[in-house]
Amino acid sequence: MTTVYACTECAGCPYKAQCIKGKSKTPLEERSKNLYVSKTFLRQRQEMQARIQSEEGVLLRINRSIQVEGAFGVLKQDMGFRRFLLRGKGKVQTELLLLCMGYNLNKLHNKIQSGRCGTYLHIPKAA
Repeated sequence: MTTVYACTECAGCPYKAQCIKGKSKTPLEERSKNLYVSKTFLRQRQEMQARIQSEEGVLLRINRSIQVEGAFGVLKQDMGFRRFLLRGKGKVQTELLLLCMGYNLNKLHNKIQSGRCGTYLHIPKAA
């Protein structure tokens, strides 16, 4: 369900050139602004915002890794991975799977060696 708001009079507005964009054969003086608002999107956005700001949502975000780019940096710099060696979707997926397994095993090894197994930044709630 979408609600359309239309401006009735834009004649004296100094921001009309910045507000109404797009290429149309109709001159700018004869055009007016239309604003489309999806009620479904606004409702879903409020629901997601409530989930994110709940106590459980905050704990889940704290325990989740903040930057995924670090994993790609480790793959490229530390493991020397710059390009896929094989071609084809299936072979690339297999190669990526092996890389991910190697990365996770390396993380697990480092966690075991430093004695950090079973520790969390904050204790997650049971679902």
